[in-house]
This record gives sequence, C-alpha cells and structure tokens, in this order.
Amino acid sequence: MSTATDVEDLLREHAPQVLSALVRRHGGFDTCEDAVQEALLAAAVQWPADGVPANPIGWLTTVASRRWTEHWRSDAARRRRERTAAALASPGSGPVPEADDTLALLMLCCHPSLTRVSQVALTLRAVGGLSTAEIARAFLVPESTVAQRISRAKQRIRASGAEFRMPSPAERPKRVAAVMEVLYLIFNEGYTASSGTALNRTELTAEAIRLTRQLHARLPDDGEVAGLLALMLLTDARRPARTGPDGALIPLAEQDRSLWDSRAIAEGIALITRTLASAPVGPYQIQAAIAAVHDEAPRAGDTDWRQILGLYDLWQRIAPGPMVALNRIVAVAMVEGPHAALRQLTAAEADPALAGHHRVHAVRAHLLDLTGDRQAARTHYELAARETLSLPEQRYLYSRARNATSG
Repeated sequence: MSTATDVEDLLREHAPQVLSALVRRHGGFDTCEDAVQEALLAAAVQWPADGVPANPIGWLTTVASRRWTEHWRSDAARRRRERTAAALASPGSGPVPEADDTLALLMLCCHPSLTRVSQVALTLRAVGGLSTAEIARAFLVPESTVAQRISRAKQRIRASGAEFRMPSPAERPKRVAAVMEVLYLIFNEGYTASSGTALNRTELTAEAIRLTRQLHARLPDDGEVAGLLALMLLTDARRPARTGPDGALIPLAEQDRSLWDSRAIAEGIALITRTLASAPVGPYQIQAAIAAVHDEAPRAGDTDWRQILGLYDLWQRIAPGPMVALNRIVAVAMVEGPHAALRQLTAAEADPALAGHHRVHAVRAHLLDLTGDRQAARTHYELAARETLSLPEQRYLYSRARNATSG
C-alpha cells in the first residue's frame, strides 16, 4: 500500500503529462485543467487505500477524460455528480500518451495574450504543480492576487482560441523568456522550499532541470537557456552537502565540498564557458558564472569574492532588482568589509519588495556578527527565524542566534 506522500509525489510528476494529453485531445485549457484536478483528487483519495494502478498515467488520463466529457455534456450540478460517480467507479488503464508534451504545455501557458506575471503564475500552477500559496511567496504578493491571476489567465486562453502547439519563430523570444522565468522559480522553490519541514523538494528541482534540458536541446544557440541550465546544474550540485544527517541546514562556507556532484559541476562549467564566449550576456549567464566561481573554489577561503562582486555589479547594471542588491551586499562584505555592507543594506531595504522579508534580517544579522556586535546580531537572527516559513531555515537561524551570544 502506498503512503499519501508517495502518491502526492507521483501525482505531481504525472500531472503535466496528463494535462498536456487532455489539451491535445480535447482543447479548452481551462476545462481540461479542471478535469485533471478532479482526477488528481480522486487518485489522492483512492490510491493510498487501493494501491497505485499499474498504469498511473493511463488511469489519470481516463478519469480526467471522462470528467471532461461530463463537463462538456452536463448543464446541471446533479448530472455532473451522477456522471462523476460512474466515471470514478472502475476506470480502466487507458492509453499512455506517446509523447511528453510538457514543453508545449509550457508554451501554451506563456501565451502572449497573458501578462508576464499571469504567464508565470499559470505555468507554475499547471505544469510545476506549485500551490497558490507557494507561488504567492515566490512573487512576494498576496495569495488572493495569484488566485485571481490564474483564473483570469485561463479565461484569456479560452477567449484567445490559442492552439496547443509550439510557437512560431516570431513569437518564440517572448514565450521562451517567460518559460525560463517559470523554470527558474520552480527550481528555486525546489532548492530552498519556502515552507514546510524539508529544505529541498527534489521533485521540483529535477523537473526544472529536465524541462530546461528539453528547452536547451530545442534552442542550443540561446545563451540564456544555456546559462539557466548551467545555473541549475552548478547550484543543484551542492545539494548533497546542504543538510546534515538530522536535516539541519549547512551554509555554503561550512559544507563538505567532497560531497558536491563533480559531474554536474563539470557539465555546468563547460556550458557557461561555451555560452559566455559565443552569446550576448544575460542575467542567467551571470548567475551561472557566480555559481561557477563558488564551485571551483576547493575551500571556502579560496573563493574569488572580487570576481563575484564584479559579476554582481554587471548583473545589477543589466537587470537590477531587490534580491540582486541584497545578494550583492554579501559580496561587498567579503571584499570591502561588513561596515560598508551595512550602509548599503540600509539603502537597499527601503525597497517595498523587501519589506518584512526574512532574508533582510538574516543578512543584517550576518553582517552585525562580522562586526562583533553579537547582541544585535542575535536580535536579527531571531527576527529572521520568526518570519521564515521554512522549518530548516528557522532552526538554522535560531542556532545562529544562540551562537552569536555564546561565541
């Protein structure tokens, strides 16, 4: 018998394939997504008790297709309930989709009739499997705002008559840019989960890397696609050393670098080296280059922080943002000292997007710790711990608060 957690992982993995199969077969994104969600709910109830069927994708596709037919035929809630009971009684295995259309589904979710934020929110929901609350935390906006964006996005796709296909060459740049932003957010949510008991959600990082590989295979000369893939590989390579046996977070400077995935690092460095030499520089390539500098250092003390600061300066010039400024401040501390970094942090935290964000308190605590102001550092570590929704991060920040006054 499968556990509820096993089933949840399996459903997250298969949901995009089932949705893309339904959209290709029936059209009508919004109705298909509703049908798939009901099939997923049925599976979440039945599979833990009855066991996972031999062909889970076929099972989900069959149930979702029957639910879609019911929605299409029915004009009253009574008939929908009756047909749901019949459809879920004993679903067959159903045909398995021959092709994985997840990438085409990504492109559909990034239809040009949608705003960028709606494109990203809808894709995270339909393809990435993130909850509305998780998306809201990624965007630093209220959950109700994200829910409204997703609802409006599905309505606009239906009204536009969008076809389930890869975009034309003229449409491709904007669609690809939106897809990359989606994949970037999915990866980040997986690498450092914004809430919950686990630091990592490997099903999300693995899916983001898989889809980015597909995108790179289709667009091998796109420097930013290559940069995004390199960034994911170079970052995910450190995952085995990020937590201890008890699940506690281990910061980069204290990690056992022998645990890092050397093959992923080699692949990522080769990718970013090639693309920096042949394509216009963009934000994903700069981030990959920063990750490469960290990964190439045999020890934390060997890190070339001046090179990292220079890369942050370049990133801030071509794509400024509050998180870029916040991360750059850490590099400033390593090159110019913590007092200079604290002055810049005071200016950066005036950005409304950073108001109340736990990372501002965490960075300030780190900088105060470096100056020797242990009591103030403890105060800000505790503030950061209270504001984060990630339990591993919370435990780590409270441990830093204790160490700040005992050190």
